[in-house]
Amino acid sequence: MKSLSYLNKYFLKYKWRFLLGVLFIIATNIFTAQMPVIIGDGVDELSHLFDDSNELDKDKLIRSAAWVGGLYFLFAFIKGFFLFLTRQTIIIMSRLIEYDLKNEVYAQYQKLSASFYKKNNTGDLMNRISEDVSKVRMYLGPAVMYTVNLLFLFVFVIWQMLSVSWELTLYVFSPLPIMSVLIYFVSRMINKRSEQVQIQQSALSTMAQEAFSGIRVLKAYHRENLFSDEFDRASESYKEKTLRQVKVEALFMPTIIVLIGISTILAVYIGGLKAMDGEITVGQILAFVMYINLLTWPFASLGWVTSIVQRAEASQKRINEFLMEEPEISNPSTSLLDLQGEIEFKNVSFTYPESGIQALNSVSFKVNPGETLAIIGRTGSGKSTITNLVCRLFDPSSGKILIDGKDLKNINLDAYRKEIGYVPQEVFLFSDSIKENIAFGLDGENDMEAIEDAAKKADLFTNIVSFQHGFDTILGERGITLSGGQKQRLSIARAIIKNPKILVFDDCLSAVDTETEENILRSLKDDMGAKTTLIISHRVSSVKNADKILVLDNGSVVESGSHDELYNQNGNYRQLYDKQLLENQK
Repeated sequence: MKSLSYLNKYFLKYKWRFLLGVLFIIATNIFTAQMPVIIGDGVDELSHLFDDSNELDKDKLIRSAAWVGGLYFLFAFIKGFFLFLTRQTIIIMSRLIEYDLKNEVYAQYQKLSASFYKKNNTGDLMNRISEDVSKVRMYLGPAVMYTVNLLFLFVFVIWQMLSVSWELTLYVFSPLPIMSVLIYFVSRMINKRSEQVQIQQSALSTMAQEAFSGIRVLKAYHRENLFSDEFDRASESYKEKTLRQVKVEALFMPTIIVLIGISTILAVYIGGLKAMDGEITVGQILAFVMYINLLTWPFASLGWVTSIVQRAEASQKRINEFLMEEPEISNPSTSLLDLQGEIEFKNVSFTYPESGIQALNSVSFKVNPGETLAIIGRTGSGKSTITNLVCRLFDPSSGKILIDGKDLKNINLDAYRKEIGYVPQEVFLFSDSIKENIAFGLDGENDMEAIEDAAKKADLFTNIVSFQHGFDTILGERGITLSGGQKQRLSIARAIIKNPKILVFDDCLSAVDTETEENILRSLKDDMGAKTTLIISHRVSSVKNADKILVLDNGSVVESGSHDELYNQNGNYRQLYDKQLLENQK
C-alpha cells in the first residue's frame, strides 16, 4: 500500500463526498443487519401460532405473514436506496480522481525535459496514463467501497450474532484465521504477477505504436510477417503472465465459499443442539444462517478486492516513477521578458548523457539582434545541437548561453519560447486541418489573412488551394497526406506566423529543390531582416546570404565569416561550395 498512499491527497480533496459515501454504507448495513432479525422473529411468531392452539387462526397467520413480508420489503427498499446513494458518491468520487490523476500525469509529461523522452518509449507513456490509471480507479472505487462495506457489515452482523449466542458466533467464525492467512500469501503473489503483466502490456503497446507509426517503412521492406511474429511472441508472453495471475486469483473464490459453507454447517449443527436445549430459537438459527449468507459475497469478494488492490499497487508504482521524475529544465522566473534577440555562446560544450557523445566542444559566437547566422557542416558535426540549446531543450554541459546579455538559465522560459519560431529538422504535423496546423502557435482566434500570408511566404499557398478542401484539408497522422517538401514548408509557415523575435531553421529545406528553396528564402527575406535568424543547413545555397557563417566540424568551429570571406580562405567552406556547385551543374 506504500505506492497507493500517494492517492491520499485525492481522498482529502473529495473527503466530504467520501465521508458521505461511508455514512450511506453505514445506513445500508444497519438495515441489512436488521433484515435477518425480522425473518427470525417472524418465524418464531408463526411457530407460536401453531404451538398455542389446535385451531389455527388463518386471519392472524395472514396478518403476521403480511406484516413480516411488508416490513422486510420496506427494509430492502431502504437498503437499496442507500446503496444507490453509496454508488453515487464513492464510485463518482473514483471517476473524479481518475480524471484528476490523468490530468496530473499528462501535465507531468508536458513538464519533463527532452532527455526524458529519449529514455522512454511512447507505448509505455501511453500505457501508464491509460491502463495503469484505470486499474488505480478500480481501487479508488469498487475496492474501497466493498472494503468499507465489509468492515461495517461485519461489525453489525457480529453484534447481532453475539447478542444471540457468543459461543455459536465463535464456532461460526472459526474458519476466519485460515481465510486471513490465505489472503495474505495469495496477495503477495498477485502483486508480483500484476507488475509483470503491466510491464509486458507496456511492451505490447510500444510494439503496436511503432508498427502503426512506421507502417510505410514496414511495407516498403516487406517486414509485416516479421513484426507479426514478434508481436505474437510478445502476446504469448503476455497471455502466459496473465494466466499465471488468473490461476492465483482463482484460488480465492472456491476456498472462501468452502469456508463459508463450513460456517453454515456449524451454525445449523451447533445451533440445532442449542435449540433442543432451549438456549436459542429456530428463528435465531435461521437468522444466523442468513447472516452467514450475507457475509458470503463480501468475504468472497475479498479475493477480487485483493486482486484489484494489488494490481492498483503495481500500476501506481509505475505511475509514481514518472510523477516523481524531476524535469532537468524548468522555468526559473515569471518576470516579463522584453526580448531583443541577441544570442551569444561562450565556450559552450555539450555531451549527450544517454550516449556519452560530445556534440559540441568550446563553441563561441555572437549574433546581434536582426542578424542572420548560418551554421554549416557535415552530418554529426553538432549543428542541430546548437538549435536545441538555443531553444533550451537542453542545457550546456559547460559554458554559458547569453540572451540579451543574460544567462538563458535565468530567463522566463515560457515567455522566451513564445518569441521563438522553430522549424525542426524532423517535421511533426498534427492530425488536424492545414489551417489549424499553420495557426498552431497563435493565441486566440485564427486570423485567416495571416494564415494565408504565412502560406504564401513559405511557398505553399498554391499547393493548398489546389486541394479539394483547401485550408480545411485534414491531414493524416504526422501529416502523412503531404509530401516531404510540403510538410517542411507548412512547418515554416507555422513558425513565421507567430512573428517571433528569433527564427530557428534546422535544416528545414532539405526536402525541397533549389528553385523552391530560393523562392522561400526570397519571400522570407523581409521577415528575417527584422529578426535574429539561425539557419542550419548542409547546403551552401541556403546560407550564402547570411550575415555570418559558422563552419562546424566534430563539434568545433573551424571557420567563421561571411560567404565572401570564407570562399577566399580556400578552406572547408570553399571545398564544400565548389563540390555542391559542381553537383548542380551535372
